[in-house]
Amino acid sequence: MGRVTERRKVIRIRDGAISTRPDTLVAEEPLEIRLNGKPLAITMRTPGDDFALAAGFLVSEGVLAERSDLQNIVYCAGATADSSNTYNVVDVRTTAGVVIPDITLERNVYTTSSCGLCGKASLDAVRTTARWPIDDTRGGDASPVRLDPDLLAGLPDRLRAAQRVFDRTGGLHAAALFTEDGELLDVREDVGRHNAVDKLIGRALQNGSLPLSRTVLLVSGRASFELAQKAVMAGIPVLAAVSAPSSLAVDLAAETGLTLVGFLRGASMNVYAGEHRIALRATATQGG
Repeated sequence: MGRVTERRKVIRIRDGAISTRPDTLVAEEPLEIRLNGKPLAITMRTPGDDFALAAGFLVSEGVLAERSDLQNIVYCAGATADSSNTYNVVDVRTTAGVVIPDITLERNVYTTSSCGLCGKASLDAVRTTARWPIDDTRGGDASPVRLDPDLLAGLPDRLRAAQRVFDRTGGLHAAALFTEDGELLDVREDVGRHNAVDKLIGRALQNGSLPLSRTVLLVSGRASFELAQKAVMAGIPVLAAVSAPSSLAVDLAAETGLTLVGFLRGASMNVYAGEHRIALRATATQGG
C-alpha cells in the first residue's frame, strides 16, 4: 500500500539564505473503485483507509446502508504491465439482494481531490435516496440534537490538534465526527475533503454505527454540495465548516433539514440552515 507521506528535495530560501533540504509532502495517488467487479469511479486520494473510503463513497451513493449490505472489499491488480497489485484498485462486493441504483451513467467518472463528485444531478436525487430523514422539525419520537454555540466554537481546535499528518505536511484536509456533547468519535485526513468524509462514513458503516443521527460532522475548508450530500446520506444532522458553504449546499440543507454552520472560527460562526438545533441565547438582529 502507498505511503501517506513522501520525501522530496526542496530549495529553501529564507531571508536571502539558500539551502537544500528534504521536505515531507502528503502522498496523492489515484484510487479506482469497482462495484461488484465493474469500474465505477476514480478519485485522487491519500493512501490509507481505502476500504473505508470506498464503503463511505457507496453510502453517499445510496448503495450501502448497513454492514450486512457489504460482503467484502478487496484490493485487486491494477493496470500494470505485469498485473501486479498496485493497491490503487479496490472492488466492493455487495451481498445478495442489495439493490444497485442506476448510478453508472452519472458516476462512472474521474474525480479530483478538490471537487469531489462534481456535477451530481440535483437536490431531488438526494431527497429521494436518503434512507434516514433528518428533518426533525415536524415532530417524532426522538428529541432534536441541541448544540450550544460555545461547544461548536471549541471543535475546530480539537480537530486541528488531532491532525497528525497535517502537522508534518501542512497539505491535508480533515473531517471529524463529534457527539452532541462534543466528544471526538473519529477523525480522518486526506488530500480531498470529500475523501476524508467518506472515510469517516465508511468506518461507521463497517462498525455498524449508521445512521449517525446524533453527531456533528466538522470539516476543514469549505462546505460544498457533495459534503452536505454525504452528511444527509449518512443521517448526520449537523455539518459545520471552518470556511464558507456553497449556495447549493445551503439549498440542500434547507430542503433536507440539515443544520449547516459555516465560518466556524473562534466564537464566530454563521448558521445557514437548521438553526433550531443551535441554542441561540441572544436576540437576533437584522443586518444591513
